[in-house]
Amino acid sequence: MRLFKKKAVSKAETIAFFGGKGGVGKTTCSAAYAAALARRGIKTLLVSTDPAHSVGDLLDIQAGPKPVEAANNLWVREIDPEEASRRYMDEVQGNLRGLADPGLWKEVERQMDFAAASPGADEAALFEDMVTTLLSAESEYDRIVFDTAPTGHTLRLLSLPELMGVWVEGMLARRRKTQEMHRMLHHVAGVSEESKEPKDRVFELLERRKHRFAAARERMLDPRITSFYFVLNPERLSILESEKAMDRLKRYGVPVGGLVVNRVLPPEAAGDFLNQRRVQEKEYLEDIADRFKGFHQVKVPMKPTDIRGLDGVGAIADLLEEKRFGGL
Repeated sequence: MRLFKKKAVSKAETIAFFGGKGGVGKTTCSAAYAAALARRGIKTLLVSTDPAHSVGDLLDIQAGPKPVEAANNLWVREIDPEEASRRYMDEVQGNLRGLADPGLWKEVERQMDFAAASPGADEAALFEDMVTTLLSAESEYDRIVFDTAPTGHTLRLLSLPELMGVWVEGMLARRRKTQEMHRMLHHVAGVSEESKEPKDRVFELLERRKHRFAAARERMLDPRITSFYFVLNPERLSILESEKAMDRLKRYGVPVGGLVVNRVLPPEAAGDFLNQRRVQEKEYLEDIADRFKGFHQVKVPMKPTDIRGLDGVGAIADLLEEKRFGGL
């Protein structure tokens, strides 16, 4: 079953998302891909958007909200959802305080407290941080690799540019009607047309957000710039979730670049238990090859020990380079 055509890899590609079901090894594969780019002399930023960060633990570094240099040409950043939400709410509150009458400031703060506790506030803040990263990091880095949260969370984030863009456009339409009404009232009242109309700061703020969301969406949907790579295991639930997620990405128009089939049993793994698992795994691997026909697929063998540090992800980076995965 082919969901959509294989995406041609472009040398101009600058943004890569790695996603999939929880626990399939997205962090390891995204880190290996970023490491492979870095050792080819490509200045790379690896960003974790998963609230349960593990990139720093994997690479044995103290990662945080600010980029940390993990190796030559490789920087790592873990977005803190709580800090992103706090910064986002502070910015919105500051804008509102600048627009509202001082007598209404307490009410503004009360409403912002409600907003901060509302469902989806953290995701909106996380998306704001992602947008900032997308729009600013491209001037500082050659490539940006996102290690994302489990599939459902990631898909909601990827849908936010469209949803928030529609919301902002609706707000702008209301502001335009308000401005037109003011002009009509001024005309009826005989206010001189030569009198300068005061700046509408709300309109300016909404316009700015609209352009930011549009710019982010344009980058995320451009196959010359962005690719989404799926990481999955040769297991039934992982395969089914990947297929559903790919179908949703198709509806959003997000370009898919390929798949990493992670934790495949190596030939040297022996024993009755593993041999029985291998029989079932063979069926799943055949299913993956047929179900996702046309996509670049790389099989990564299961390791006998935990993967740790840059040396640990190095072997996977070698394999991704050997298979020229994601344009390497």
